[in-house]
Amino acid sequence: MTRLLDALEGFAEAASLSPKAAHRLAVVVEELAANVAMHGSTGPGAATFVAVTVRQEGEEVIATVEDDGRPFDPLAKAAPDTEAALEDRDVGGLGVHFVQQMTKSLRYSREDGRNRLVAVLDAAG
Repeated sequence: MTRLLDALEGFAEAASLSPKAAHRLAVVVEELAANVAMHGSTGPGAATFVAVTVRQEGEEVIATVEDDGRPFDPLAKAAPDTEAALEDRDVGGLGVHFVQQMTKSLRYSREDGRNRLVAVLDAAG
């Protein structure tokens, strides 16, 4: 994860992202990659790699996180009820919820045997 965060910091500097946009990019990509490592790297059909690409298009930063694990769409799960009492909430699901709040859009697809999450963020912050 350290190498990934260092690479994202380098990208943010080269792209002249605002500190806020750079932080959001790091949080979003780290959460999505960590989800693959924590939830998709064991058992039948486990992911053997996670690939991250980031590019800037005008006022947007597009981050793509791919893995070759079993099909899993984290966006298909119902949004967590953040108003419910803590003891009434299901465990998990907050990471993707926070990622959705920090991005302009987040979409999932399954292509060529890979899970692909594409996050679009505001480059200005």
